[in-house]
Amino acid sequence: MARAPKILQARFYHTPGGAEPVREWLKGLDEEDRRQIGIDIRKVEFGWPIGMPTCKPLGRGLWEVRTDLCSNRIARVIFAISDGEMGLLHGFIKKTRKTPDDDLKLALKRKKEMEP
Repeated sequence: MARAPKILQARFYHTPGGAEPVREWLKGLDEEDRRQIGIDIRKVEFGWPIGMPTCKPLGRGLWEVRTDLCSNRIARVIFAISDGEMGLLHGFIKKTRKTPDDDLKLALKRKKEMEP
């Protein structure tokens, strides 16, 4: 049986110098954490639009992929959608209930850089 096509294609944000901060952050995590986050990103790619508990709107064109990791840790990947792509803007381990303003500001800055 053929797999359904992706609705959104994940694309890593890259800096003007070519760095990919989200990819680099993921590489710094252990294998199981990367696997779990990858599963949740794929859920969004193939199942968009998708809601809680996997995905949540943050406002201003930002969304988050929500991943529960082992040891009661929570990962978030903030993304924006444009032209059938989900631009992966920022990833972090969440330590408070509210997404920190600095993380949102960074994601918004990167979103503007990705816009055509």
